[in-house]
Formats: sequence, structure tokens, C-alpha cells
Amino acid sequence: MSELPGWTHGSHTEGTVTHPTYRKGTGPGVVVVHEVPGITPEVLTFAEEVVDRGFTVVLPHLFGQPGAPASTGTILRAIARVCVSSEFTKLKAGVTSPVADWLRSLARSLHAELGGPGVGALGMCLTGGFALAMMVDESVAAPVLAQPSLPAALGRTRGADLGLSPADREAVVRRVAEGCPVLGLRYREDPATGTRFDTLTRLLGDGFIKVELEGKGHSTLTAERQQVAVDRVLDFFDERLRSG
Repeated sequence: MSELPGWTHGSHTEGTVTHPTYRKGTGPGVVVVHEVPGITPEVLTFAEEVVDRGFTVVLPHLFGQPGAPASTGTILRAIARVCVSSEFTKLKAGVTSPVADWLRSLARSLHAELGGPGVGALGMCLTGGFALAMMVDESVAAPVLAQPSLPAALGRTRGADLGLSPADREAVVRRVAEGCPVLGLRYREDPATGTRFDTLTRLLGDGFIKVELEGKGHSTLTAERQQVAVDRVLDFFDERLRSG
């Protein structure tokens, strides 16, 4: 496993599943789940900004080569890894990806260690919707969806689907009604997000906070980042995770 300079390498186990982790910072906890093809330099740049804002960031490593830049080769290898993995639900609607159980456990562990109102959970692209699945657990107080792209937006049903089981969907609605808002970011013309933002607006009302950037970009916080999006995420973590 590659090391990331300045980050502490560890691991987390839930049941029979273990994944490596990287950790840095002090303050309330935030779990940043990387996009395809992995923990790229752009993902690290964003994560460092969260650290600099005064948070403890944990980066789970789910696929790819940590620190490697995005390229055609790394993207194809990561997609191949995801396609054969039973942890990720790629096409089925109305199903929560099994990796959500491990991510919830990671969030619970971080919250139990650090305390406070809860932890932040941020997913991007393929992992974007995982923040919704994670907020089913009460430990997550600041869920952020950056361009959620699973299940693959092929057809109307999948394009509108949130990647949640019916029970998890109900739990998300309940938590939002109890005062836990959801922040979502996307480029307005990004086809990968389908019509999920419309679904979230109908389902959660004012509890879904949208940041919609103009154009056909995709990676709102990394490769095609806009500072307004990064700043809104950092402010959201401040609002939700600072006691008092």
C-alpha cells in the first residue's frame, strides 16, 4: 500500500470487511470518500482544505492507487475493480450498496472517538450517494453528495434513483425531518447525475440544499472544482459539526 506524505495510514474493519484508511488533522471528524479512479492528487487537495479548516479527515481507500493521478489507465482499472466488486451496486435501483455498512461503521467509530454533534460524510461521483446511505446512522450529522452517479443513469428509473433501499430511504427522510439537512453539489448539465436532484427536492424539500454550477462539468470539488462549491462544503461542515 502506498503512503501519502503527511497522512497516517491505518485500516478499519467491520465484520469480515477491512479497508485501508488515511487520516490527518484535528477537530471534528469528516469522512471523505474518493471518486474514480481513487485518492488522486485533486482529492487530496480538497481533503487538505478540509483539514486546514480545522477538521480531522479520514480518507477510506476503496479502489485505485493512493496518490496516483487520474489517467485513462487508472480510470479503466478502477472501473474494472468496481464492476467485479460485490460491495458496489452499479445498475439496480432501490438497493443500497453493501459497502455502506462498512462506511457507517467507520463514521460511528470516528464519532465515538472525537465526540461532538457528529461527523461529516462526503462522497463524490460513483460514491456520491454513499453520504445518504451513511446518514442512516445517527453519527453522521453533515452529509454531502457531490455529483452522485450511482446507479448508472441509464434510463428514467435509474437516473432518478438515489441508490437506497426502501428502508434506508425512509430513514433519510426521517433524519432530515428531525433536523439533519443534506447538501448536494453538481454541474447543472452533468448527465451522470440523472434527475436525482429532482428526486431529492421532492423527497426532502427545504432539507435538501442544492449547489448547482452552470455548465457540463462533473467533478465539482476536484478536477473541475469551483471555489464557491468548496467553500459551501466547508461552511456546511462548520455549521453542522461545531458544538454550539
